[in-house]
Formats: sequence, structure tokens, C-alpha cells
Amino acid sequence: MSEIDKLLEVMRKLRDPEKGCPWDVEQDFSTIAPYTIEEAYEVADAIEREDFDELRSELGDLLFQVVFYAQMATEKGYFDFADVACGITDKMIRRHPHVFGSDEQRATGKVDGSWEEIKEEERAVHDDTSALAGVAKALPSLKRAQKLGKRASRVGFDWPDTKGVKEKIHEELEELDAAVGSRDMAHIEEEFGDLLFAVVNLSRHLDVDPENALRRANNKFECRFRAMEADIAAEGLEFRKMTLEMLDQHWRKAKRRIG
Repeated sequence: MSEIDKLLEVMRKLRDPEKGCPWDVEQDFSTIAPYTIEEAYEVADAIEREDFDELRSELGDLLFQVVFYAQMATEKGYFDFADVACGITDKMIRRHPHVFGSDEQRATGKVDGSWEEIKEEERAVHDDTSALAGVAKALPSLKRAQKLGKRASRVGFDWPDTKGVKEKIHEELEELDAAVGSRDMAHIEEEFGDLLFAVVNLSRHLDVDPENALRRANNKFECRFRAMEADIAAEGLEFRKMTLEMLDQHWRKAKRRIG
């Protein structure tokens, strides 16, 4: 029995209504979905830390999520794990004609643009023919904004360079200032969202992944802040009783040391 077959059998036993685990038995697609998102982030975190022992473990956790969905789908007669594996195999072959295609396609060796062209052909068979079709609503908002902007750009709805995007950011900042002046929280939130969307468009033009950029900024802030806390504690001072000017001096010191 292969390792994947063993895993599938473990999942079947966990979901057995009489002899399985009560928690596993009571789950459904919607209750498992948040765990899947969490596991995907833990995979990304292990990669970021270059902890490959942890990555192996986290990939196992993520694979288990796929097996869980497949078992629930099997019970309802929707599909099984083999269907999932077959579907992705067929898709990868279809989307890589320069590797798996005819002699002519392989000889051409075309890669740039072909992936998205094939994806657009696949979307064309569905009812939703919008250029934005298939951009999952459950994506993190930064990632979804990036994908929406990219899709719109492919059909010509975009600025030709970063100059127009920067002007848009300044425009959105002015509109946010006006909304803040009105003290209308719904309006403030709307304008703040528009500003974030414009900034994500700038990241796309700069070929920067906004999710990665923000994650690195978060990590940098945390390292500097913890260093500042440690310095203040080492001087026998109490953080909450310090003035903003004193805190700023320690912050600058931490920045010089941490980078």
C-alpha cells in the first residue's frame, strides 16, 4: 500500500460515523476551510524561515486538508481523491504545451503569455466570461486586489507606467482627507480602501508582491520594536511612562542596530 493510500485509509476511518473521531465526523466543507487557509500560511511561514523540517510537516498538514475534502466529497458522491489528482494532472499537461504538446508546440518552446492564454480559454467555457472571472473572493484582500488589477490590465484597463498610479495614490489621499473631515466612518473606510487598492496597483507596476512586502515590513517592525523594548528594560525604564520623544530616540537606535 502506498503512503497516499495509507493516508486515505486513515481519513476514511476518522470519518467513520460509528468508529471514527466525533470531531472529524461532524465537520463539513465550510468548517474545514479556515483550517486550510491557516495551514497554507504555515507552509509559507516555514519557507520564509527556511525551516525545511517544519516545511515537510506543514506540507503534510496541507495535504491532509486535501484528503479531508476528498473524503467528504466521496461520501456525498461529488468526486474522490483520484478525481482531484486526475484533474490537476490533466490541467498541468494542458497548460504546458511547450513540455507535453505536439512536436511543433515543444519546438516553439513558447512560455511567456501561453499560461494565461490557456487559462482564458478555459474560463471561456463557463457562464461568467468577465476578464475578472475566477478571482476567488476568499483570497486575502491584498492578493485579490493584485489579481483584479492584473486581470484588468490584460484587457487594456491600466496606466501605462507608474506615473499615473502615483497620481492616483495622491488623488486617493486627498479624497481620504476630505472623508476624514466629514467624520463619516463609512465614507472614511471606503476611501481608505480605494487608497489601499491604488497602492496595490503600484506594487504590481513595480513587480513587487504586496503580501510579501507587507509581511517583511511586519517582521522588520516587530524586530525593531522588540529591540527597543529590550533596550528600555535594560536601562531600568518603564515603557509606558516615557515621552514620545524618548521612545523615538530608542526607536532610531534600534533601527541603526537592526537595519
